[in-house]
Amino acid sequence: MKDMLLVAEEVSKAYGNYTALNKMSIQVPKQSIFGILGPNGAGKTTFIRIINQITLPDSGKIWLDGEPLQPKHVQYIGYLPEERGLYKSMTVGAQALYLAQLKGLSKKEAKRRLEYWFERLEIMGWWNKKIQELSKGMAQKIQFIVTVLHQPKLLIFDEPFSGFDPVNANLIKDEILKLKEDGATILFSTHRMESVEEMCDYMALINKSNKLIDGKVTDLKQEYKTNTYQVEIVTQQQAELTEVLTTHFNLLPNKFSSIHQGEKFTIRLKTGQTVNQLLQVLIKYGEVHHFVEQIPSVNDIFIQTVTANA
Repeated sequence: MKDMLLVAEEVSKAYGNYTALNKMSIQVPKQSIFGILGPNGAGKTTFIRIINQITLPDSGKIWLDGEPLQPKHVQYIGYLPEERGLYKSMTVGAQALYLAQLKGLSKKEAKRRLEYWFERLEIMGWWNKKIQELSKGMAQKIQFIVTVLHQPKLLIFDEPFSGFDPVNANLIKDEILKLKEDGATILFSTHRMESVEEMCDYMALINKSNKLIDGKVTDLKQEYKTNTYQVEIVTQQQAELTEVLTTHFNLLPNKFSSIHQGEKFTIRLKTGQTVNQLLQVLIKYGEVHHFVEQIPSVNDIFIQTVTANA
């Protein structure tokens, strides 16, 4: 457990007859990005609220950095909720200073750190603006800053890209990755599969309050891959090649395109067959221009897992 910053063991929460979370268990390694993935209503936000001690679990245990979760641990957590909560009539600077001091920073230190972040995100001109004057994306930047300002051990982002245009979403993504490089551990809740694909080292998939799978993203991709390859080949013997591939391999409907003008095939190896065996056949019939293993995306894993557990 010493290499884990956050450990949850069989955490459950129900509201009346509705089970919001059912025996949720995960281990989040230090200095990693761990994605909590699932559709709306799966239980992601309930789990996050329990970690933040906004809601108490009905059963189960949570440890933070080797200690049972306690009220004192709030200072070690930075939480960016999906539903934002800034005071619209306050100025940006005054509100940021106020929220920073709630996290234990002195006014002098808070101002120093805020100036660093405002310069970094190029928003120094916003200091005296009122929150109500800002767009949703601009307000998001302020909330992001006050979430990370006290340099917590654990950062929790619930749908952090909501409200951002693509340019600013990419900017915040780069900042999150840098925070990890600088030592932070990040719990990242989303229903956007592409965000997990791009950023997460580990992930857990929740559906209808139950965790279906979890683990290292690369290991899960390895587990779910099907030994399928997308191939493009320039050949004068298309009929013969097609017959050989159909006879010796599993030839699937082709669903990819490329910039070349060769014959395209999607081929799945049979049990016991190797990539070299496939390549030897292809080279015999022409010039291979494209050869890519079809690695399952997080979205593919999600659909396959949810369907299997329906």
